[in-house]
Amino acid sequence: MACRKKVCCGASVLEVTLAVLFTLMTAVSVTLIAVMATRKTDTGPEPTLPPSPEPPHKPYLIGVGRADCTGPPAEIPLMGYANPEQTAAGIHTRLYSRAFIIDDGRRRVVFVTSDVGMISQRLRLESIDIAHSNMKPGRIYRSRGELDGSSLNRSPHSYLNNPEDERHRYKWNTDKQVLVLKFTGLDGDGIGMLSWFAVHAVSMNLTNRMVSSDNMGYASYLLEQDKNPGQLPGQGGFVAGFSSSNLGDVSPNIKGPHCVNTGLPCDYLNSSCPVGGTKMCMAFGPGEDMFDSTRIIGHSIYSKAKELYANAVEEVTGFLHSAHQWVNMTDVTVQINDTHTVSTCKPALGHSFAAGTTDGGGDLNFTQGAVEGDPFWDGIRDAILGKPSNQTQECHHPKPILFNTGEMNWPLPWHPQIVDVQMITIGSVAVVAVPGEMTTMSGRRLREAVKQELESEGAFRDSDVVIAGLSNVYTHYITTYEEYQVQRYEGASTIYGPHTLSAYLNKYRGLARAIAQDKVSELPVGPQPPFFEKNLFNLMGAPTVDKKPDNSSFGDVLQQVYPVYRQGDVVSVTFVAGNPRNSGDIRDKTFVTVEIHDNRTNNWEVVYTDASWETRFHWLKGSNQQSNSTVEWHIPLSAPSGSYRIRHFGHHRQRKGLQAVITPYQGTSHVFRVTASFYYQ
Repeated sequence: MACRKKVCCGASVLEVTLAVLFTLMTAVSVTLIAVMATRKTDTGPEPTLPPSPEPPHKPYLIGVGRADCTGPPAEIPLMGYANPEQTAAGIHTRLYSRAFIIDDGRRRVVFVTSDVGMISQRLRLESIDIAHSNMKPGRIYRSRGELDGSSLNRSPHSYLNNPEDERHRYKWNTDKQVLVLKFTGLDGDGIGMLSWFAVHAVSMNLTNRMVSSDNMGYASYLLEQDKNPGQLPGQGGFVAGFSSSNLGDVSPNIKGPHCVNTGLPCDYLNSSCPVGGTKMCMAFGPGEDMFDSTRIIGHSIYSKAKELYANAVEEVTGFLHSAHQWVNMTDVTVQINDTHTVSTCKPALGHSFAAGTTDGGGDLNFTQGAVEGDPFWDGIRDAILGKPSNQTQECHHPKPILFNTGEMNWPLPWHPQIVDVQMITIGSVAVVAVPGEMTTMSGRRLREAVKQELESEGAFRDSDVVIAGLSNVYTHYITTYEEYQVQRYEGASTIYGPHTLSAYLNKYRGLARAIAQDKVSELPVGPQPPFFEKNLFNLMGAPTVDKKPDNSSFGDVLQQVYPVYRQGDVVSVTFVAGNPRNSGDIRDKTFVTVEIHDNRTNNWEVVYTDASWETRFHWLKGSNQQSNSTVEWHIPLSAPSGSYRIRHFGHHRQRKGLQAVITPYQGTSHVFRVTASFYYQ
């Protein structure tokens, strides 16, 4: 499935200056976003700068970039649905990370949005090389709008537990706001765009076996194809980033949850069905299948962003600011009134976590909304993992604990204790990097709190505050205290307990206040997270040796194409293949090309790759260590008539002596013709 992840870093050179955000997911995009800020000095602490005004329209230095981050698309767990049987076996669309660099002459910030998610601190801290070579003077413009019909609250019962007067301040139970930042050169030509919208990238459901960037990735694909005419996907100078926001309880499956065995609505409170339980309760998107739903939702997001981009005339000016702290989220104390304090907890996941969501339910007999444990499952937990301590159980009340991850440290801690809170401001636009998935109301409270602090000192006016969810390290969900009491999936997955949001509000208020008062240098750095170098292991293991049928070679065609197709048809061809994991990280390359013959030059021109929406690359692992790859090309109605061929590229593994030798191979289909869909007499 797909998720979008972000990472925000606003750090001095004495702090973290590089951020990574990757992790494979189909529907993955586990979206990753990285935001990173570095200061221009490289010795000693940066002096406090006076709040002197700058020229009102001084241009920034701006750079944009894109990199393939797909990784090997086979036998890798696809994230998002926690289904161990959902392993990668091909490519729907390639995954990309997109970097946006802004420099105001004093500081430089980098925001990276990546089609991956749920990264670890280790991965986030190892260096990712981001190119700064194309930076040039430019301007930034912002535009705001609303997008309806593309999102649905998947836990409305939890949302209704929020105070009535608070809910009445808002028209919807999901956030419909879209914020677009338009990046241009001084000549006005567009070079990039960043957009934020709150919706899960889970239009591709738990039956999907292909790596996919899902709906947000498709929105990026469409806008980049628009702005880079004649270029293949992943190429061209214009970069379009679509970022996650407070999407914790927001689904793109807008038809809502129904029992797949009866067609009737699921139980409202616990999202289960009379026969089949939670597994039979599933929400569906607007399309005929998951591919169609991904296309519809992605196109809707793209269309709104394109409209806002075209109409963006409000220039963003002002200095850049950044603030970052490490926080031990297992032990944050918050004063909630004059007489009472509350604290966060050691991480733990509740019973309803195992129920999954209406986007994809769990296989066992867990249901959402469980506020009591189950003797059977609790007994198994105690025998295998150990019983949660009384302190942890009391701290997480009313959550019945299924996995007491904060007390599970073998071979490494199961959940992070120390996480980063981070914020950057670009003029009056504040990007709040949150290391988790905030629900709709949680995000509203955080945006309001940050806005109040920024504007309290008078330095910021008409500020836009956006939540960059799934940033830096991944810490599951963040519900409001009231939503937590209901213990649906999101509350059960709020790992630091019922006061998690209060702790984050307190920390982000502190960051915003430091920026507003120009006192970021006075912020404590906080405890550094551990960097583990021992007990690291790979659960996947190395691919086995590849074998092929007798009297064949890797790349040979097992099932050929037909001689003629029409626009709108699907071309399919199957090759003798090796395991795609043998190809390693083939960034900026492809397993697939669709090529058209140019009669003028007698050359073949690549018109589609495995990064294209129109292609699908399937890998099937067979018996006796043999496998094959099937390439599909869904011929668009706009495809010109002509002669075409499909090619497949890969690597196979063989053992020679004690060593494994990996050898490239390729295969080519017969030539076939594409003709117009309709004939006229």
